[in-house]
Amino acid sequence: MSNINESLQELMNLDGAMGACVVDYMSGMVLGMTGNGGSIDLELAAAGNAQVVKAKVATMRSLGIKGEIDDMLITLESQIHIIRPTHNHEDLFIYLVLDKSKANLALARRKVQGIESKLEI
Repeated sequence: MSNINESLQELMNLDGAMGACVVDYMSGMVLGMTGNGGSIDLELAAAGNAQVVKAKVATMRSLGIKGEIDDMLITLESQIHIIRPTHNHEDLFIYLVLDKSKANLALARRKVQGIESKLEI
């Protein structure tokens, strides 16, 4: 098990990592943050992505889709954003911003998955 700050620091060791945070998607509040996100305001992005997660959860419920979200990927021209709801801690997600030209998406997804499984709040 590792705490929020240790977990976020591990994510920043990924090639292309620009910023990461743990977010309560019900409130949009950031519980921990590291990195500068490049040109992105991580707190503002986290709050906006909390709305995305809430909308997806509500849509899945209304469609009767069972199961949990593994992760959500948002690819931009120069960045990749990974949003991974935590299964051990309800209403939280890990948010990672990567430089698309430097990152390895498969490795980043695996790393976020590993962090999520050992995150201690």
